[in-house]
Amino acid sequence: MATDSVLHRWTSINFLGCVVVLSSLLLGCLCSSSPDDAYHTVRVSSLLPESSCKTSLTPQQADVKRSSLRVVHKHGPCSQLAQDKADAPTHDQIFLRDQSRVKSIQSRFSKITSTGTSETDRVRDTKADLPVQSGSTVGAGNYIVTVGLGTPKKDLTLIFDTGSDLTWTQCEPCAKYCYKQREPTFNPSLSASYTNITCTSSVCSDLISATGNAPGCSASTCVYGIKYGDSSYSVGFFGKEKLSLTSTDAFDNFLFGCGQNNRGLFGGAAGLLGLGRDKLSVVEQTGSKYGKYFSYCLPSSSSSTGHLTFGKGRGVPSSVKFTPLATIPQGDSFYGINIEGISVGGTKLSISSSIFSNAPGIIDSGTVITRLPPTAYSALSSAFKKLMTRYPAAPALSILDTCYDLSKYKTVTIPKVSFIFSGGTNVDLDFSGILYAASASQVCLAFAGNGDDTDVLIYGNVQQQSFEVVYDVTGMKLGFGPKGCA
Repeated sequence: MATDSVLHRWTSINFLGCVVVLSSLLLGCLCSSSPDDAYHTVRVSSLLPESSCKTSLTPQQADVKRSSLRVVHKHGPCSQLAQDKADAPTHDQIFLRDQSRVKSIQSRFSKITSTGTSETDRVRDTKADLPVQSGSTVGAGNYIVTVGLGTPKKDLTLIFDTGSDLTWTQCEPCAKYCYKQREPTFNPSLSASYTNITCTSSVCSDLISATGNAPGCSASTCVYGIKYGDSSYSVGFFGKEKLSLTSTDAFDNFLFGCGQNNRGLFGGAAGLLGLGRDKLSVVEQTGSKYGKYFSYCLPSSSSSTGHLTFGKGRGVPSSVKFTPLATIPQGDSFYGINIEGISVGGTKLSISSSIFSNAPGIIDSGTVITRLPPTAYSALSSAFKKLMTRYPAAPALSILDTCYDLSKYKTVTIPKVSFIFSGGTNVDLDFSGILYAASASQVCLAFAGNGDDTDVLIYGNVQQQSFEVVYDVTGMKLGFGPKGCA
């Protein structure tokens, strides 16, 4: 009996010991850093867009689900504007326009921080002669949504832009020139709810902060004018109209520009939806219903879809991580951010904190490629190259200088890239936010350096792809949640 007792105790001790050892091993497998934590394994074919549209939600499903609009890439197969492939810009043209936008954003900061003055151009309308600053640019204008305007409602496809404030669309009659758009041009005379804004109205003067220009006046009607850095422009009457964002959410007396003299590279879109921070932006004008809260997911490919959602709806997903929104005196219409560091392949780069603190930072839906201080970009590129030595190099693609030929591979392993925002918010980029593919033989690191470490840092839309990007303007928070387009 004593022997049995000892044997039982010995067996129990060894069993518990085995459990402890196995538990430790299992815990180690679950919690320790592994190569999978530092790398993405990616099918090369997934880096390239498909010829047909893949959508996670139909427009009707998205509309019923929340106060959402379907977001598509302007030149992808999901877009009603992409009827003629010959009209789609080349990669070089996309980057040229992107660089134009970046330069104009930087000029807005430098002009305000230096003399406070700027040169003006004049855009002549048959009824108004307006000074129009070269202070912003539509750039590539990648992403579009469809909204309703007027009574009865007319659907219009607009480029949405967090770096712009004034919403405008082309209107009949064209006083001088209107560019070609896909849908019929909006005719305010056929709408029962359209009203012009008078020159003496207090909201007419609000155009100064929204456009950077003093308004004009024509036959007692307030006239707006905005000219972009790429020489695109819109001039017309300032009016108010019924805006239908979804089948259930409509807003009377929405202030917008009814453009009668318009020219530019808008790719068939009817105009622009301004999501900036000025009082004339959509965010501010719908604030009483949505609480100045919106979010979007930009699709990871031009052949898939995302969404633009207003209001909290069913609440904030637990996966969303928030960082404080910064207010930038030089550009108060922009959404400011503070980046504190970058990691590549699971290792934080040795970049002095002053490199990030000395440059103002913004997040922008209209800029394609993230622009970093050159010191930070050099560190990122060098670290990425060291972890990609197994793949042959390829020629540079415009502003992208770290490129690879992946045409002989079905799958590749690339180092993960993470951004550390203020408040300790760590955002691991989707693989689509790390690489930009012109073709399988030219796949590039999707970042570029600014000219100087003090130039404004711009967190572009490629890096935002596939995330639920949440703007809580009232709460002064910006959030990132993975797999936001699902």
